[in-house]
Amino acid sequence: MARFNGTRVVITGMGAITPIGNTVEDFWQSCLAGRSGIGPVTQFDATGYPTQIVAEVRGFDPLDHMDRRHARRMSRFSQFAIAGTRQALDQSELDLEKEDRARVGVLIGNGIGGLKDTEATVHTIGEKGGMRIDPFFLPRMLPNMAAAQISMLFGIKGYSNTVITACAAGTQAMGDAMDLIRSGRADVAITGGTEAALCELGLCGFAVIKALSTGFEETPEKASRPFDAKRDGFVAAEGAAIFVLENLDHARRRNAPILAELAGYGACSDAYHLVAPCADGEGAARAINWALEDAGVRPEEVDYISAHGTSTKLNDAAETLAIKKTFGEMAYRIPVSATKSMVGHSFGAAGALEAVASVQTIQTGMIHPTLNYENPDPECDLDYVPNEARRADVDVVLKNSFGFGGQNACLVFKRHEE
Repeated sequence: MARFNGTRVVITGMGAITPIGNTVEDFWQSCLAGRSGIGPVTQFDATGYPTQIVAEVRGFDPLDHMDRRHARRMSRFSQFAIAGTRQALDQSELDLEKEDRARVGVLIGNGIGGLKDTEATVHTIGEKGGMRIDPFFLPRMLPNMAAAQISMLFGIKGYSNTVITACAAGTQAMGDAMDLIRSGRADVAITGGTEAALCELGLCGFAVIKALSTGFEETPEKASRPFDAKRDGFVAAEGAAIFVLENLDHARRRNAPILAELAGYGACSDAYHLVAPCADGEGAARAINWALEDAGVRPEEVDYISAHGTSTKLNDAAETLAIKKTFGEMAYRIPVSATKSMVGHSFGAAGALEAVASVQTIQTGMIHPTLNYENPDPECDLDYVPNEARRADVDVVLKNSFGFGGQNACLVFKRHEE
């Protein structure tokens, strides 16, 4: 499965829009403090549904990142992506005016697109008739529009794609972007994931398949509890994280700030079930092994695992099994933590948000906690860094993401060394 051809890919910029902070630094400090972004829904009326708690992005004004004309033509998920891109480009110090823009790619992960726009448009048809819908409805809601808007607003003319592999989309987009650069078809890639599907249709869709946490309405900050024995489902969320990836030689030529190396990528399918993971973790383990092989990393070199960690019974148990299949007895010595314990599950953006935390772990020597790990589960018996951040020397991080339909994607990040 190894694809490494000698071309090294590095991260030079990151941006984040999240329920616990709308910059990378604010997000990371909230992670280390164990601050939860989960609370009562404010964007719509959730009365009558089994849960009324979500993890919303708060304090986000699209006009801080674009003019009113552009904002009006974008769905919220695209607005998040533009904001994250601006942050990532600023940190990377990449001057697009000096680049061959046909050598810059855009690959964005998204799971659901403009679901809220779809819901509103259906209401308009019912109330006023089909010819009264907003003419920008389709160009707003299509899942590819985050990538398209990034390309248009920043004048990027290279390869463009949208990865729509459910909860693995952000992670898989980053892996595909790495492969794009390795192939020689781009020097730079704007990549990551974005999602803003918090609406009545989204909430009831997940509620009817009993995927959501429903037992913590009075204490919403306790609802997302990955690997804990009392976990009862995930918390729906929104957000975005965007990265600038570069060919290492390209980054060196312009003296770019190098945050970490994206060294390995593995993706595969369970070929098993619509929404449930393969219970023995076999597919997830295959993606993990392929990512390690691609990175040229031995299992004993992994210092930390950024878990998918959804807080659902089946996913957390299957992920734990997959880690054990790969690492054997070493699995008990590797710290594992779940960002979703603080920010909920933002579907196509989740893996990218967790990738920001992975890079920050390498940068700062701090591992953020898994909140709400209070009741040990015999099926989930690894070191989940419960409730308090931990100092550690971390040179290699494995990032896991596993989506509906058995879509598995894993990345390996390494400390950059010349």
